[in-house]
Amino acid sequence: MKYDIRLAVADDHEIFLDGLALMLSRQEHITLVGRAADGRELLDLVHREKPDVVMTDIKMPKMDGIAATRQLVQEMPGIRVIALSMFDEEGLIVEMLEAGAKGYLLKNADKLEILEAIEHVYEDHTYYCKSTSAKLAGMIARSKFNPYRQKEAVTFTDREQEIIKLICLQMTAQQIGDRIFLSKRTVEGYRTRILEKMNVRNTAGVVMYALKHNLIREEDLA
Repeated sequence: MKYDIRLAVADDHEIFLDGLALMLSRQEHITLVGRAADGRELLDLVHREKPDVVMTDIKMPKMDGIAATRQLVQEMPGIRVIALSMFDEEGLIVEMLEAGAKGYLLKNADKLEILEAIEHVYEDHTYYCKSTSAKLAGMIARSKFNPYRQKEAVTFTDREQEIIKLICLQMTAQQIGDRIFLSKRTVEGYRTRILEKMNVRNTAGVVMYALKHNLIREEDLA
């Protein structure tokens, strides 16, 4: 790896923290600099250790992840925060993003997705969990959260826009190819270019980008 990521984690469930810490201890390019059980402990930890990335639960005692994130990004603008959430906390995820989080993960995310999220956010990109529901995507699209505001406009060809819409409908490369009379490999090539242009890592990122840029309507996802 070309970088060494300093990471801090906050969660009030010790068993979850232990499992996460064990997994991270096996990664040569990630150093876990500390753990916290609540938002106040997290603030102290971050000020002391100055990590690159913070992963924090949303619901915690003393100070929740939303309040802690808001304070962290005000005091340390370069900090990158990933929200850790349960599957039914869509509204809280939106609040975390509006507070300054760069991404979010459901707590049942697998090892590869956790590592992907850490690396992508470390590179100052937004990460959307692969398990993002259409409901949550719509809520984020309507929210004040907009990581694309200060970035250069990207243009897509008519064919790319067509494929973007089909990706947003959760269609596979084979299904898209059958629909628009292209080979699976050709569609996969288009998909790779689309992800690169949007600077996203998965279908959830494509959906969020498309909604924010009016490439697809929320009602089309129903």
